[in-house]
Parts: sequence; C-alpha cells; structure tokens
Amino acid sequence: MLQQHEDGGQQGLTLVELIAVTAIVLILATMAVPVGATLVKRQKEIELRQALREIREALDKFQTDSTLFPGIKSNLSVANEEGYPEELEVLVEGVDTGDAVGTTLKYLRRMPVDPMTGGTEWATRSSRDQPDSLFTDHINIFDVRTTSEKIALDGTRYDQW
Repeated sequence: MLQQHEDGGQQGLTLVELIAVTAIVLILATMAVPVGATLVKRQKEIELRQALREIREALDKFQTDSTLFPGIKSNLSVANEEGYPEELEVLVEGVDTGDAVGTTLKYLRRMPVDPMTGGTEWATRSSRDQPDSLFTDHINIFDVRTTSEKIALDGTRYDQW
C-alpha cells in the first residue's frame, strides 16, 4: 500500500506486502494446476466413451446386417458364422452385401482415435472370450476396448470400460 510521508512524498510497497501477495498468487496457482489436469483427463474420458460407443454401435449394426444380408455372412473372410467382423477395418472399408446390385455397406467413416493412446489401435474381444479376459482368440470382434492401462477418475482401469 502506498503510504504518505509528512513531506507529501509516497513510498512503495513494503517487502512484507510483496511477499504476502506473491504467496497468495502461488497458492492460487498451485490449486489451479490440479483442477486443470482433472478437466483435461475428464475430457479425454468423455472422448473415450464416445469412441467406444461409436465402434460398438457399428459392430452391432454389422452383426444385424449380416442376418439381413446373407451375402455378408457367406463371405467368411469378412464375417464369421455368428455375424461379427473378423477385422475392425471392415467397418471402415465396407462389406459387399452379396445382392445383385453390388451394394457396399460402410459402418464408420474412419476409425475413431483412442484419446488415451492417441492411436487408432483398439484391443478387441471375441464373442467366445470371457468378459474379463484381456486377450482374445481372434475368431471375431464382438467388443473393443482401449489398450491404455491407466486409471480413470472413478478408480477403474480404462481397458475395462
């Protein structure tokens, strides 16, 4: 605070006042950093849930279409007898329905990016795998999960979502 001298001049802030203001600013800054990191992590979790939902909906649609269009299921290099794709890329590249018109069905415009790893590689689970299995038998793709082993804000592992 500026103080008036008897002769009318002003004196600047004292060292104690500067240290107090600096300490308050540092305390506020150290409280803001964890909040910012939590906000970034929460946003990535939202993006992960959206990407997983998008791929899972495409897998379900593929499986439904394989029952509607027998040509999909008859092409065993694309789908197995249960109607699930054998590779995730089929959802992006599309699959021929086998009808006379030659219709190709695509389920994703592009493979969603995994926000936790930054890549488009996803761990997969077969319809014959155990629900808690971390490895797949590569018979088909029934479900996907991230390859990240980090812990979410709610305490669960991302690869268990």
